[in-house]
Amino acid sequence: MSDPGNYAGSTDRSLGQLFASATAEMSALVHDEIALAKAEVRQDVKRGVIGSVAFIVTGVLILFAIPVLSFAAAYGIHNLGLGLAWSFLIVGGAFILLGILLALFGLAKFKKVKPPEKSIASAKQTAAVLQGVKPHPRPAGALAIEQAQGSTLSDRAIENRPVQDKAVSVTRSST
Repeated sequence: MSDPGNYAGSTDRSLGQLFASATAEMSALVHDEIALAKAEVRQDVKRGVIGSVAFIVTGVLILFAIPVLSFAAAYGIHNLGLGLAWSFLIVGGAFILLGILLALFGLAKFKKVKPPEKSIASAKQTAAVLQGVKPHPRPAGALAIEQAQGSTLSDRAIENRPVQDKAVSVTRSST
């Protein structure tokens, strides 16, 4: 006859069997959670790669469009009655002017960059608070419990001191 405790529907399973079952189910749950996280990360990475490729293709297309639009602007100015050389010179000058304006804008933004003052002040305040910290006083009850167990923190500290202090710890423990 087989043991009724081995069946999943049995109500007479031992504590060990219940613990083993719970451990196995917890392990399976953790493995399933890890697999789900991996699948989600894979899906997010795939979306990120597709988005990055779309931005790269967009950038390449815009780079190809700039010379075409520059020629179109120059020929459009030429059609207004200006010479072709002057038309290209105007378009080139417009690009240089646009570049200078963007450089000045970037320079103004860089000048506004400051060190993280709030973080520095917070770190200094934390350091000042930690410098003034004193050991937390221990309640008398905890000291009595440790003495009843056979050693105190000071005895443990003495035991962990270098070799030259072990003689002192022996004389202290023998008194």
